[in-house]
Amino acid sequence: MTSERGEQPPVARRVPSERTQHGDTVVDEYAWLADKQAPETLAYLRAENAWTERVTAHLGDLREQIFTEIKDRTQETDLSVPTRKAGWWYYTRTVEGQQYPIHCRVKAGDDPTPPSVEPGVPVAGEDVLLDQNELADGHEFFALGTFTVSVDGRFLAYADDFAGDERFTLRVKDLASGELLDDEVPDTAYGAAWSADSTHLFYLTVDDAWRPYRVWRHRIGTKASDDVIVYEEPDERFWVGVGLTRSERYILIDLHSKVTSEVRYLPADDPTAEPTLIRARKQDVEYEVDHQIVHSGPDRFLVLHNDSSVGGGVNFALAAAPVDAPDEWTTVVPHADDTRLLDFDVFADHLVLSLRRNVLTGLRVYPLAVDGALGEGHDVAFPEPLYSVDPDLNAEYDTDTFRLSYTSLVTPRSVYDYLFATRELVLRKRTPVLGGYDPEQYEQFREWAVAPDGTRVPISVVARRDTPRDGTAPCLLYGYGSYEISVDPSFQVARLSLLDRGFVYAIAHVRGGGEMGRAWYDDGKMLRKKNTFTDFVACARHLVDAGWTSVPKLAAYGGSAGGLLMGAVVNEAPDAFGAIAAVVPFVDALNSILDPSLPLTVIEWDEWGDPLHNADVYAYMKSYSPYENVGDASTYPPIYVETSLNDTRVLYHEPAKWVARLRAAGAPHVTFKTEMEAGHAGPSGRYNTWRETARLYAWIVDTVG
Repeated sequence: MTSERGEQPPVARRVPSERTQHGDTVVDEYAWLADKQAPETLAYLRAENAWTERVTAHLGDLREQIFTEIKDRTQETDLSVPTRKAGWWYYTRTVEGQQYPIHCRVKAGDDPTPPSVEPGVPVAGEDVLLDQNELADGHEFFALGTFTVSVDGRFLAYADDFAGDERFTLRVKDLASGELLDDEVPDTAYGAAWSADSTHLFYLTVDDAWRPYRVWRHRIGTKASDDVIVYEEPDERFWVGVGLTRSERYILIDLHSKVTSEVRYLPADDPTAEPTLIRARKQDVEYEVDHQIVHSGPDRFLVLHNDSSVGGGVNFALAAAPVDAPDEWTTVVPHADDTRLLDFDVFADHLVLSLRRNVLTGLRVYPLAVDGALGEGHDVAFPEPLYSVDPDLNAEYDTDTFRLSYTSLVTPRSVYDYLFATRELVLRKRTPVLGGYDPEQYEQFREWAVAPDGTRVPISVVARRDTPRDGTAPCLLYGYGSYEISVDPSFQVARLSLLDRGFVYAIAHVRGGGEMGRAWYDDGKMLRKKNTFTDFVACARHLVDAGWTSVPKLAAYGGSAGGLLMGAVVNEAPDAFGAIAAVVPFVDALNSILDPSLPLTVIEWDEWGDPLHNADVYAYMKSYSPYENVGDASTYPPIYVETSLNDTRVLYHEPAKWVARLRAAGAPHVTFKTEMEAGHAGPSGRYNTWRETARLYAWIVDTVG
């Protein structure tokens, strides 16, 4: 087997390793690649990297050209819209030539309008909270985890990671003096919450399987060895989170599995109090909580839930409960069959519901009466046929405005303030696109494919207006389809490098995601997971039949669980695609979900099923897991694979094993790259990220363009 340029790719040694499960004996000849410390493993990965560099060397100029296009279209010296919180305006800014953002604040006066701060112009009285470029100096990788300012504005708690494995060291900075305190806690997870008096910090640690399972209380000015465990979750299906309500009255401890949740609370002004249970967990019932201050009457909790026994349903309902009787839920926004309630934001005089209806996200605003009751709600209107709208940073409880983020496939991210009193949308900032970008040169569409079982599957499409629909245009089709994660229409500067080269870009909203409500998710998981794959193939064939592209010019792309999708569809329908790109792909799904010692495995049983203890789940997963189902790969299109050595979500050896098996099965063109200093999200720093995007896009352009 040789590449198209006559180069011999690396060959992974075969070492048969047997596993028997449910009476089924399986030979895994590449299991040895899971030994991250073995010199042979690292040598193989480096050999693949070297080979990839050689066979893609001809793309060097194109990679540099695309990188330059991304860079030249980006306003490198820029800043976010300031967010008001407790007498300060908080914002981040970036500087040309620097990889990472700088976190800042300035004193706020009485004017509720965000200050007009020009990019690159020094701000009088600016207080630099954290310069990520200084922290990252001298490191190949840097990521920021927790970032939270204390209630009184004096302290900053932040967490850093220099490997990409998402094991963070938590640190505390005195913002008055600018000095780091001795309060340092290693091996923490995302998330932290301050007590009301800013004397205590609550944070999380993980178990051996990388599951956040403990909530700790740390008193500022003391050693980490003196910290106290506030809560520990023994059930391996559940992970733990901690946060402060927007009212700053309560600290919430959230416990979640994929399908079940439970919440405890304690007063933020009494940080040593024992947590109180809201409502005991019930299998397949999810709920989340925030606190509402009632002007005339007792405070209450608002609860978003799907418990059908108390007015909930598959698409969730909103309930209220007295603080002193938090398990007594009374419906305030009922369940609706056509609308998925996603989240809610409660303020002093208004409540904003985030929702989804017929693929699109939306916002519904309710005024609150003095007794806390909801008045008549209204939906916020947006002009485009395809778009995505989400809450942005809304830090203050007592506010007259709601900050939101809006985007579409042709409209760059736009930050608006919605004025509750007048129902006006005030544009605060639209991300600039340099170089003369004109959205009128592009158009976006909604298409519908039909899956083999008759289900209509939505597709979002964007292209230049002059793109022909005669099958001659190249196309990149993206998909994910897991965890009820929706891939909503959004603008990407980098995508212009494809569109301006005549590409069509499409998003397949396949089952397993959440685009059509909770039932859409349920119909693409567990023992119905194959619907995700058949939906995607149907979308690919629809784009060809509709004249958007042709099979040789159609590239498919997905990452993580979307990488599983890529591996499954290339096994199932190699004739439907001209190229496949899989980034940190979850392609050895069966072996990973069989091993409860691996990160996330037990938690994932509610998503994929439990093949370790259930023979039917085992057989079903084995029938689609990409690694187990590589066929005659000589018929496969070119495949591009990326992974990261320090990824703790999808371990590097999954794609490494898959690539080895593809090569052994005769795949003619497989390109494989491992980031040796990165995690699940790839390399850190914006310029490094742009270069990786340019690498991927150059390969796609060269292969199908």
